[in-house]
Amino acid sequence: MRIVIYGANDMGCLLAVNLFEDHDVTVIDKEENRLEDFDKLDISFVYGSGISPVSLEAAQIKDADVFVACTNNDEGNIISCYSVKRMSQAKTVCFVSKEDCLESLNILKGSAYHNEMYLDLVILPDELLTGEIFRIITVPKAIEVENFADGKARLTEYRIEEESKLLNKKLKDCHFTEQTIIVGITRDEKLFIPNGDTELLLNDKVIFMGQSKSLNLLASEFFKDKRKLKNVTIIGGGNVGQRLAQALESIGVKIKLFEKNKKRCEQLSEILQSTLILNADGTNYDLLKNEDIEQSDVVVAVTNNDEKNLLCSLLAKQFGVEKIITRVSKEANSYLFEKVGIDVAISQNEAAYNEIINSVIESDKGIITTVERGQGAITELRVPKSFKDTKVFELNFPKCAVISIIQRGAKVIIPKGDTLVRENDKLIVFTTQENAQKVKGFFN
Repeated sequence: MRIVIYGANDMGCLLAVNLFEDHDVTVIDKEENRLEDFDKLDISFVYGSGISPVSLEAAQIKDADVFVACTNNDEGNIISCYSVKRMSQAKTVCFVSKEDCLESLNILKGSAYHNEMYLDLVILPDELLTGEIFRIITVPKAIEVENFADGKARLTEYRIEEESKLLNKKLKDCHFTEQTIIVGITRDEKLFIPNGDTELLLNDKVIFMGQSKSLNLLASEFFKDKRKLKNVTIIGGGNVGQRLAQALESIGVKIKLFEKNKKRCEQLSEILQSTLILNADGTNYDLLKNEDIEQSDVVVAVTNNDEKNLLCSLLAKQFGVEKIITRVSKEANSYLFEKVGIDVAISQNEAAYNEIINSVIESDKGIITTVERGQGAITELRVPKSFKDTKVFELNFPKCAVISIIQRGAKVIIPKGDTLVRENDKLIVFTTQENAQKVKGFFN
């Protein structure tokens, strides 16, 4: 596949570095923005602008399959995508930071006014990040949450801590709630699919899938938080901080938001209804102490600076806050942040990357989403018509995969070995990334 990327920033670099081995990748940008990584890899570079037809022709846009505009300029991204639509048949992915860009231009496929110039995928990274943080905050102790089947089923990931009832137990001895299944475990940053004899060790990250109600019962039995979610502190009043505060206000959570810029505080005070807004620096130890940050159930650091987010988070940890979520811009920092004790390090670039991979680059693989930084994949299979009813254990399904959810009309089933698989069932399958293609072709 030929992929042209407009923007040699962190997002463009993440895409190029992860895609160049399997695809023909070209990056367009000004020479001064060129990253050294490109010189060391088999990645073509075109000096210029994605708005310029000359630059697009130099990048051989007519032969491109996918065009991604991910610069920090919304208008430039939109215009470049429109230019590509005029010059080629490439699918277009457009990054924007302002919602009014969507509303005023009606650029989404399927909108009432779209024509052949629609953009195939529009990404608001802040919105993706806010959604992930909100889901993690509202599920006690969880470090990742994904919803399926219109919210009837869910994936939830937890870390095994010292006080856990599950520590050093084999899975076959755990007696989890009905309609719940463990599909994966990450140990020392390596994801694997366990069996009944797998023992749960300290700091294992365990991935459950099941009916939402059942997972709620699981959480209350094995991952119960000591306190009900009442107080959340947000450090950083940018787009993500604002969106998150609005979402938390809607469920009645008490919020305290720190923002260093006075003018931005004034803007937030006009938008937010019940949030206490403090014009202050979240890295100030004495200030955090005076504001009783230890009373927060969750602290979320979402400034646009990784180092500042880390410092704020470590201070909150020192005060004894139980759950800390930290935004990272550079993907490499996620692992490092968790190593020094941050509960959840979450990257908006990673969220955007997964959206592009699953929706555009590998849409034919039927991958719904990925987990554990791309090591795990959730795929969707449709059981063909005239398929004879077969029990799960008789399917001879690949050992590298777990049938986690069966959707049968409006019904959601968490299968066991003797559960029947029937024609037209929709199977949601957990597998490792390298085996996703093998799983997809199972019914063929």
